[in-house]
Amino acid sequence: MAANIDGTLIWAGAYTADSDGKGMGIGAIAVGDDGDLSWLGTAVEAPSPSFLAVHPALPVVYAVAEAAQTVRAYRRTGPFGLEALGDAWPAAAAACHVAVDPAGRFIVVTCWGDGNVLLFGLDDDGGITSRFAAAPAKDPHSSADGGIDIATGASRVSRAHASLMLDDGRIMTTDLGFDVVRVWNYFPDSGLLLDHEVALPLGSGPRHLVQHPSAAVFVVTEYSIEIAVLLPGADGRFVLSGRGPATAGGAADGDAAAEVALSQDGRFVYAGIRGSNRISVLAVEGSGTRLRPVADVPSGGDWPRHHLVRDGWLHVAHERSHDVATFALDPATGVPGEVFQKLGVGSPTALVVAP
Repeated sequence: MAANIDGTLIWAGAYTADSDGKGMGIGAIAVGDDGDLSWLGTAVEAPSPSFLAVHPALPVVYAVAEAAQTVRAYRRTGPFGLEALGDAWPAAAAACHVAVDPAGRFIVVTCWGDGNVLLFGLDDDGGITSRFAAAPAKDPHSSADGGIDIATGASRVSRAHASLMLDDGRIMTTDLGFDVVRVWNYFPDSGLLLDHEVALPLGSGPRHLVQHPSAAVFVVTEYSIEIAVLLPGADGRFVLSGRGPATAGGAADGDAAAEVALSQDGRFVYAGIRGSNRISVLAVEGSGTRLRPVADVPSGGDWPRHHLVRDGWLHVAHERSHDVATFALDPATGVPGEVFQKLGVGSPTALVVAP
């Protein structure tokens, strides 16, 4: 089972038995310079570590435990192993995403189940030391007709889903239940304090997001299958500059957008579409302020929950077909070619590069 780690090491989040998944914990995958993937083994057993983030300077990875409603730090041991760094900390219902401050001061955890946005302070070793809950979201569409959650058919509820560390030091979070993006400032003694918010169209469902070097933020919407472009004004407040389809061929019944990623040169955006199981490629135009759909490519498996773009390769984690599919990217067009390789991985949900 062991393989040489001559290239890149990727840690893979997964669903485990407590979420009806087939993973065992955080997996370890070696990526050769030729794009070839090798399964190294389980780095550490953990309950449904569905999303991961790595410390910017230390060999530490953070994982949410979605069913257990906790977050935990793990420290690297040996070539690819991990061990717990301190105890698991309580998060909230369906903790589904974690992101790390570029200065290594804190992590932010967002919770789909109840809308909680939580900040956890870190010590110099990367361990978790404190917990702060941010203010709950308010529905900007509360006076609109309907008020029904698209995913459940019930009354609309807050569903925080992801966070992004902005280039200017602020933090941006999405709430796909209330169709709102919030921008925060960090204070060491109190956590996150709201700076401002941006309402997206009713029923769009902002899910994941990425920032372009131009400062524009691209937000993929799970329900409407679009990408919203947020631009900062002279006063620093973001506004909705535009939105358009996340796919070249349109959405299909049952589709749900998942991850959004940027090519390393900033020329292309990649959106994962579950249901019809596609990766959609969009060209970045207008000095980083507009997107144009270019192509839709089969993702190579079932339910592409997350993907990673790195060194000319695209790696796609398929939650339901239990594999990671790898594609070579055309350097001119950004479009993936045929599936280069598929590696069996139990219920993968997230892929991050180990430091």
